[in-house]
Amino acid sequence: MLHPTRATHDAPKRAPAAPKSTAGELYGKSINLSGRRRFTSQRLVLYAVLASQGRDGALATAHDALATFREAHRALLEGELAPAMLGGELQQAYFGPDRADERIAAFIDLARRVLDAIPARGPGAAPLLEALVESATPLLATLNRLTQVYEDLARQQASSARKQLTSVMGDIEQIARHARIVSFNAQVVAARAGHSGREFAVVSGEFTQITGKLDGLVREAVRSAVAG
Repeated sequence: MLHPTRATHDAPKRAPAAPKSTAGELYGKSINLSGRRRFTSQRLVLYAVLASQGRDGALATAHDALATFREAHRALLEGELAPAMLGGELQQAYFGPDRADERIAAFIDLARRVLDAIPARGPGAAPLLEALVESATPLLATLNRLTQVYEDLARQQASSARKQLTSVMGDIEQIARHARIVSFNAQVVAARAGHSGREFAVVSGEFTQITGKLDGLVREAVRSAVAG
C-alpha cells in the first residue's frame, strides 16, 4: 500500500563564513588598489583628451577608467580596508590637512562632468577638460603619498609579525629545552629501575623524539620569520 508522501521543508543552510583576511593580506590588497587608482587616474585623463579629439573608442575607455578608479577608491574607504580599520596614519592622510579624500572626490566629479560634456561638444567642454588635465599632476602626487603610507604600514606590520613570531618560537624552544631535561632524567630513572623501568624507558624515548622534531620546527619557523 502506498502512503502519501509528506512534504518536508529543509532548513535553510547557512553559507560558511568567509575567512577573515590577515593583516598582511589587507595591506597587500590596499597597495594593489592604491596602485590601480594611480594608474587609472592617468589613463582617464589621457583618454578624455583623446575623446575630445574624436578618437574612436576613447570615450568608452575613459568611462571604464573612471569606473575602475571610483571602485578602487570606494574599496579603500569602506569595509575591512577603511582607514579607520588600518590605522590612524591613513585617517590623517585621507581626512587630515592634506584632504586627500576631498581631492579625489573632486577629481571624480570633474572627470564625470568632462566625460558628459565631450559628446555634446558644447563651449563648456574645453575649460572642463583643461581643468581635468591641470588636476592630474597634483592628484598623482596625492595618490603617491597615499600609496607610500600603505607601503610603510605594510612594512611595519610585517616587522611586528616577525618579532612576535620569533618571540613565540623562543617560548616554545624554552619549553622544548625543559622537556629534554625531563626526558633525560626519565631515562636515567628508567635505567636504574632495570626490568621494571622498560616501559617507562620506551615512553621516555618517544618523548625525546617529539622534542627533537619540535626543535627542528622551531628553527625552521624562526628562519622563515627572519627571512620573510
